[in-house]
Amino acid sequence: MAKTLKVSVVVPVYNPGPYIEDCVASLMRQSLPDDEYEAIFVDDGSTDETPARLDALAAEHPHLHVIHQENSGWSGKPRNVGIAAARGEYVFFVDNDDWIGDEALERMYAFAKENDSDIVIGKMAGKGRGVPRELFRRTYPRATLANAPLIDSLTPHKMFRKAFLDEHQLRFPEGRRRLEDHVFVTAAFFAAETISVLSDYVCYYHVRREDASNAGFQRLEPKGYFANLTEALDIVEKNTDPGPLRDRLYRRWFRVEMIERLRGRRLLQVPAEDQRALFEEIRRISGERFGPGVAEGLPPSQRIVAALIHADRLDDLVRLAAWETSIVNHAELDDLGWYEGALQLALTCELRAGRAPIGYLHADGQDVLLPPLADDAAGALPDADRDATARLNQSRVDVLLRSRETAAEYFLPVTFTSSRRALGEGDGDGESFRFLLHGEARLDPTTAGGGVPLERGIWDVVARITSCGWTKDARLGSVRSVRASRHCVPAVLGDPAVAVTPYWTDKGNLSVDVGEKTSRLRQELLFPTAPSLATAGSDLVLTLPLRAVTAAEVAGAVRLAHEDSGAMVDAAAVLAPAVDAGVGRSDLSARLSRSDLGVGRWSVQVRLVTPEHGGFTPLPVSVTVPSGPGVPVVEALDRSTTREARTDDGPEERTEGFRSELSAWLRTGRRLARRAGGRLTRQVRRSRG
Repeated sequence: MAKTLKVSVVVPVYNPGPYIEDCVASLMRQSLPDDEYEAIFVDDGSTDETPARLDALAAEHPHLHVIHQENSGWSGKPRNVGIAAARGEYVFFVDNDDWIGDEALERMYAFAKENDSDIVIGKMAGKGRGVPRELFRRTYPRATLANAPLIDSLTPHKMFRKAFLDEHQLRFPEGRRRLEDHVFVTAAFFAAETISVLSDYVCYYHVRREDASNAGFQRLEPKGYFANLTEALDIVEKNTDPGPLRDRLYRRWFRVEMIERLRGRRLLQVPAEDQRALFEEIRRISGERFGPGVAEGLPPSQRIVAALIHADRLDDLVRLAAWETSIVNHAELDDLGWYEGALQLALTCELRAGRAPIGYLHADGQDVLLPPLADDAAGALPDADRDATARLNQSRVDVLLRSRETAAEYFLPVTFTSSRRALGEGDGDGESFRFLLHGEARLDPTTAGGGVPLERGIWDVVARITSCGWTKDARLGSVRSVRASRHCVPAVLGDPAVAVTPYWTDKGNLSVDVGEKTSRLRQELLFPTAPSLATAGSDLVLTLPLRAVTAAEVAGAVRLAHEDSGAMVDAAAVLAPAVDAGVGRSDLSARLSRSDLGVGRWSVQVRLVTPEHGGFTPLPVSVTVPSGPGVPVVEALDRSTTREARTDDGPEERTEGFRSELSAWLRTGRRLARRAGGRLTRQVRRSRG
């Protein structure tokens, strides 16, 4: 009797070319045993080399299957064919140009069984594509459309109980059409008894192809697109009564599929000759389907767009869109430093249009948004549509870590306050102001990865401001205080210990290297004082005061390499905390046998953690052993000959003033190190005499 499978992964396939390789590789890496899941690739008439590639894979791997069919025009029929062929208890839909986390199937299945779930939604990460954010702030064993933002997640990349799909006859609409996933997922949400959201592990990586040929990026034909959209609205109407819940669910489509298409770059990128057709279809559908309660729940920046749609003012929407393209999150890093095993960050954020802060007017007890609209357009807007009072009070700032490799994101714990600063003279009895958010975030590398240690790699630090309908990300660090710069030092933390190196990129942004993924550690280990060498009987004790932080003693190592012969001598070392004016310092001490060191100069390398978690890092330090009975000499070399260039990582630019300040600070550090080394050399010479 065949073993019951836990999960069937259904992958619709059409001409993915090399983009399918990441998908296949991720399915082959699953922690779930091969005999407990299957992958079903439904080839929808591909004309590239993919069919032969999949057949070869299936011939080698019994848990991989391929079904070939004539092209159906979209993903609905291939998914339905996959459902019919699935033998697993659960069905998980994956697109052929995406991939899944190595433990995704095991974790999602276990979570489904734990909660008796009909649907499990695993945390998503977007590489060039948007994914739900608020939904994955926390894990929901039992989520509903009323208590969680499930409606923000309408893509099919979820795990469904197969018996649940069959019982409710849930299948995707077929044919050449759009939004078939909205129809399927919306119906499933209403039919399910238990929906679970797993947010402590990235299960799904939603990827935008470099050729931008993902199905979701194809040109939109307004009439057909919005006709398909109304099918999802019909499901909501059938399953809800008029009132707040229906309005909130409708609001998702009004906000994402209509208003956001008429804002900023999305509107301006639509050819001028197509803008009117798009606008008219949105205006018609929203007028027919959405009552006033739908728009009333929107933030002011979106309510203004909704009002301009209702007032038939496309030209004003185009002007407003041009202004919105300039809105950014101006994020300043006020302070940075290690405290009790965590990197503490203080920051200030505000929304700006170009260099000008977004302005608000306080009058008659209300805070009113001041977009740059023409006088007649502003007169067409009800005062309630510009009222930002409630939304300003709901503004928030978040700090995230984003993986450079996978785009996985983790929220850091943040506390924040707000303040107002005068912007200029008000209107009549009013007073205009700008709005700022001040946050404090805590980055604990041992828990920041969703309650577990961060994975080895480069993590970019991102500040996110959400206010009045705008959500804007900014890399943190390119605008920062001198105090923050001086406290950006490496740390050795955790059990097993790992090196965690905050550093500034070429553009001045803050990134964190976990586990010595790069050579940043050697660049950041500036010496606050000179190294020392002491005698202990026939041995030597080398002490290196490193610009680093450790909470407890850590086993490391020192390696001396002879610069002429290439001979190497290794010695165990201990990295221990030291006190150094608050900027972070640890002493790495090693005991060396004098008899092992031949005459000449030896370069110094260090390893701060155990071998499996880090290699040796060269330092600008040398030990010179004289030919006679004299005492060996340790000295710090000029860092300017060893420092490596930083790597650019983004378009943000650092101010010239800060660049000059940082360069001067580094020059001062090198000069102090050379002076300290010179003093030590003179002391050793005097002791010889």
